[in-house]
Amino acid sequence: MTTWLNMSLQDGASPIMEQLVFFHDHVLMIMLMITTTVSYMMITLIRNKQTSRFMLEGQMIETTWTIAPAIILVFIAMPSLRLLYLMDEVHNPSLTLKAVGHQWYWSYEYSDFTKLEFDSYMIPQEEQQESTFRLLDTDNRIVLPMNSPIRMIVTAADVLHSWTIPSLGVKTDATPGRLNQTSFSISRPGILYGQCSEICGANHSFMPITIESVPAKYFINWVSK
Repeated sequence: MTTWLNMSLQDGASPIMEQLVFFHDHVLMIMLMITTTVSYMMITLIRNKQTSRFMLEGQMIETTWTIAPAIILVFIAMPSLRLLYLMDEVHNPSLTLKAVGHQWYWSYEYSDFTKLEFDSYMIPQEEQQESTFRLLDTDNRIVLPMNSPIRMIVTAADVLHSWTIPSLGVKTDATPGRLNQTSFSISRPGILYGQCSEICGANHSFMPITIESVPAKYFINWVSK
């Protein structure tokens, strides 16, 4: 999860999120180079009082600043399109989890197992312990195995919701009467937090999401119990 005064993205807990962080840094460096170059040229033009008759027509500079942005856009578009295709791909999932958004809690169903479903409510402030996070911890956590492709099916029972885990790079709208699908793979153990990212009513900020990523053998023990 994010920490106090953290101005950057959260640490990636999935391969897709790590690629999104790399892409963010890649675009940021391109923007920094463009901003530096344009600022230098503007300052130079303001301070320079000399004129040249060869610069008045400027066919070469016109051609240059038309072609250069097109080349820069190619360097941004290629990794962006690659990431879009990777995020939309579902690779032979080993587990399917269904999430249903309600006002204002989440219901979960492990479709590969019989009668394995539960509701997940936010822990009230008066019942919290010192080790829990305010507005983020739930009474029933989602337990998922790490290093396993997971298919996520998201829908809603009443109004629009959005199932979001920032550290996984996952954000899927929960629409009544429609099943939206996404996939992810958790690359490390730990507890991951998220919240509903769609304004769904008065208690919109009180339906958090908590995922507990564990090794496969611990997940099997949890399912058997």
